[in-house]
Amino acid sequence: MTHEASPADSAPDSTLASTADSSADSSPDSSLDTALAHFESKLAYPLDPFQRNACERLEAGRSVLVAAPTGSGKTTVAEFAVYLARRESNAKIFYTAPIKALSNQKFHELCAEYGEDEVGLLTGDVNLRGDAPIVVMTTEVLRNMIYAASPTLTDLAFVVLDEVHYLGDRFRGAVWEEIILHLPRTVRLVSLSATVSNAEEFGDWMHAVRGETDVVLSEHRPVPLYQHVLTTKALMPLFVDREGELARAGKVNPELWMLGNRGRGGRGGRDSGRDGGRDGGRNSRDRGRSRGGPPQRRTSRISRGDIARALDETQLLPAIVFIFSRNGCDQAVRQCMYEGIALTTREEREEIRRVAHRLVDSLSEEDRRVLETREWIAGLERGVAAHHAGLLPAFKAVVEELFQRRLVKLVFATETLALGINMPARAVVIERLDKFNGEQRVPLTSGEFTQLTGRAGRRGIDVEGHSVVVWSDSVDVEDLSQLAGTRSFPVKSTFRPTANMAVNLLQRLSYSQARDTLELSFAQFQADRAVVDQARELQAAQSSLQGYEKAAARAQGSDKKRWDDRARKLRRQLERGRRQVANRTGTIARTFERVVEELLELGYLVGDTRDGGVEVAPYGEMLRRIYGERDLLIAECLRHDLWRGLDANGLAAMCCALTYEPRRDDEAVDRGPGGKFGQAFDRVLDRWVELDDLAEHYRLPRADMPHAGLAAAMYDWSKGSTLEKVLETSGLGAGDFVRWTKQTIDLLDQVSQACDVAVYHDGLSDDAVRLSVLGALARDAKRSIKRGIVEASSSS
Repeated sequence: MTHEASPADSAPDSTLASTADSSADSSPDSSLDTALAHFESKLAYPLDPFQRNACERLEAGRSVLVAAPTGSGKTTVAEFAVYLARRESNAKIFYTAPIKALSNQKFHELCAEYGEDEVGLLTGDVNLRGDAPIVVMTTEVLRNMIYAASPTLTDLAFVVLDEVHYLGDRFRGAVWEEIILHLPRTVRLVSLSATVSNAEEFGDWMHAVRGETDVVLSEHRPVPLYQHVLTTKALMPLFVDREGELARAGKVNPELWMLGNRGRGGRGGRDSGRDGGRDGGRNSRDRGRSRGGPPQRRTSRISRGDIARALDETQLLPAIVFIFSRNGCDQAVRQCMYEGIALTTREEREEIRRVAHRLVDSLSEEDRRVLETREWIAGLERGVAAHHAGLLPAFKAVVEELFQRRLVKLVFATETLALGINMPARAVVIERLDKFNGEQRVPLTSGEFTQLTGRAGRRGIDVEGHSVVVWSDSVDVEDLSQLAGTRSFPVKSTFRPTANMAVNLLQRLSYSQARDTLELSFAQFQADRAVVDQARELQAAQSSLQGYEKAAARAQGSDKKRWDDRARKLRRQLERGRRQVANRTGTIARTFERVVEELLELGYLVGDTRDGGVEVAPYGEMLRRIYGERDLLIAECLRHDLWRGLDANGLAAMCCALTYEPRRDDEAVDRGPGGKFGQAFDRVLDRWVELDDLAEHYRLPRADMPHAGLAAAMYDWSKGSTLEKVLETSGLGAGDFVRWTKQTIDLLDQVSQACDVAVYHDGLSDDAVRLSVLGALARDAKRSIKRGIVEASSSS
């Protein structure tokens, strides 16, 4: 039963509706003039049961969490929410996406459907028709609007949270929780998720904090997905039926067991292969070497050209090959060209040139040379391209367009492409089953594997999809079969209170209300569920302890000692378990308390937590405008004038140093452009050390040290240096440089807005002139770096 959540609810529940049990009443009543009937009449395809189920619940005035496989048509539910909003007078709908590329793509789709005047776009880079009835935005933009109590939220009826399983992202996941917690309860949520194994738990939490929310599950993939392994000899099925033919699921291909055993020096045969698989494969190889056995012959490497030829010969193009390295993607294109790969016809090459030159002709001759556009177009004409964050957004957009039109046949991409960008592929190839996480190589998780392979086979385009893993000696057949057979993964909250979150909450709520709100987080919900399970275990252990004590009381001699020892050991385990339960309960709220204590000590808050009378101090109002991991450090820089002496160029370099994150921990520390920047940067580092000590004192997460590795290049760029020079200075690709420049622009915007607070806040009157000058300097710095290729990329 679905019910409205209230504080008295001890176990809030959401209505769970799977396709298996919803088809009986899935047909719309033709006698009723329903919105859904009108909507469906405009579609080129009939609704699936799960789509109809979710749409009916939306029309009934409820929120929905839709968890279904990639490519199953979840966005149709979001499109129905847009349709519902447009039927209501003055109703607005926000469509949020985790990345700007997805926001841009959805914006163009909605413009084509409803007209440009009806759709706006807010991504930080772009502020276009923000008062339109349909607005597409990134999740961070919506979070900031909520905290700022933006008037744009007036008449908001729906919010679509696309890729809501991103809530588990350790860097940005908290933003989704903040939105879900703080949006007015009158706003209905349309949350779209990949198939996650704890969708019911997620739905229960949303029901508890939002009210009537239904979970609609579907595990049916409308386009069947077949799994393969590409070896040096053939493209082999991973799963086979009784006749040994390709199957979607079933037993693992015996030939792969044998191939795996040969690579590991085994005797062959399915049973020995399975033992090797359970052993992890790697252990058996290590044992073979430790015994001093003969060297094992390694399998020949399968080149990128071999991959292209195999996909072409088996008619599995267009395809995406996932390579977990930007440099690897670029090298793969060059290798294919070197090996003479050509996948296009003459007519296709002519159309590719026309589309590519539409972009290239808008660039200066110098930029074309620096960006190596001639080589890029040559790859496109062969039907081969790279796609990763190091490319300019405009270049990625061209690749996406050509791939969607099936002109480019083979794209080598990093995993960011798996985030729902519309690039329909017949096949997906995974070159390796592990990737570098910044510290070491780690195996792909089942969730990552599912997300990547989910790109294969798009509804309405392909009748089936294909996943291909490239064979190497490191592939373990058992591990691969488990990855391929596990089609879901859990969402785990990464939510934690921050300084910015605390001042924004306390600006709107009392201390106790803010604390209670944070106890509603999904992180706390999951912790409490775990506590319940642990409490059951403790209860069982307590019964065992009573049994041990009774046995000890009856026994004598050595038997008594044995029972006493068991009881003593279990008693210690019980004590430890009870302490763990006590520590886990209220974890989020206690972290919030420590954040508040830190901010009280620093003067961003005033009052006393003992009587709940905590208020936001004047400089706390400035902190409210600053978002990101280094929010508190940046606020301290503004407050204590740590950037004194900087001009606009130096301020651009400083904001770059406060946003830039090197890709490798061992990247050499750079002191930036020197001079007054160096002096100011030293003051910033000194304050960072003090804040780091304070965070340690309050047992709070600590921000990474600022890194000036890109500051010199940003300084040169702000002074008018050429793109060629700054790329040479920074050692970055053009796409990376543009991305970090946009991050710098975003921080300069925050700084200018924070400084503007001083103009109207009486408590900051003593610093009003200084901060007003700094705010103007931030705007000058923004103009100095938002030029050329950066400005051109702002709308991409």
